[in-house]
Amino acid sequence: MKVVVDMNKCQDHGQCVFAAPDVFSMDDSGHLAYVTDPDDVLLDEVEEAADVCPLQAIRIEG
Repeated sequence: MKVVVDMNKCQDHGQCVFAAPDVFSMDDSGHLAYVTDPDDVLLDEVEEAADVCPLQAIRIEG
């Protein structure tokens, strides 16, 4: 699985961090950081993160 976040859409709301903390986090500046190729066992969490993103900025590929 590959995670892609459209950083032009993302406004750092952080809902994805709550849904999938092993994949998404906020950096020291308060901006989103994420793992682009997380383990497939985290698929459910990543799907939830994509669903809760208020701007639908998260895509899952592969």
